[in-house]
Parts: sequence; structure tokens; C-alpha cells
Amino acid sequence: MLLFFVLFFGIGFLLNMLLRMSWVMAVIYPIVVLLIVDEVRFIDYFTNSGEAFSELGHQLSSLASADIIILSSGMAGAIAAGLAIRLLRKNGYQMF
Repeated sequence: MLLFFVLFFGIGFLLNMLLRMSWVMAVIYPIVVLLIVDEVRFIDYFTNSGEAFSELGHQLSSLASADIIILSSGMAGAIAAGLAIRLLRKNGYQMF
């Protein structure tokens, strides 16, 4: 849990600092989670979307509670990075 929180906080902080968009990692993180969880090729979401989304729903519903907690801590890290950057910018710090 701590690893995912720190990992996505760090990545989110750097992306927010470079791209000057406070919530970029919080928007990208669900896509990262879907790529981690699903077993369907990405192109199948466009070519065979019915079966691909059905399989994705099945994979998400079959996650163990430990997996959900770990993935949620990564989302919390991404949100914390957005809040940290927002607070720093509010206090007058200019990054790049």
C-alpha cells in the first residue's frame, strides 16, 4: 500500500510540476489501473467492445479486497500529489 501511494504521489507530483496541470495523474490513474487489471488487449476495446467491457467488469468484480486497497492507495497518492501541488502554488511557489 505504501509503495503504491509513494510511487503514484511521486509520479503525479513530477507530472503536475512539468505539465502545470494539478490533476493530471488523478485522471490518468484509472487508465493505469485498467491496464493493470484487465487481460484484454487495448485494441479490443475498440474492435470488440462488448466482450472487452464485459471481461473488464468480470475482472474488476473478482478483485480481492487486498488488491482493491492497494489500488485505492495509489489513487490516494495521485490525489495527494494534486493537493500538494495546488497548495504549493497557492502559497506562491512557482515550479518551472
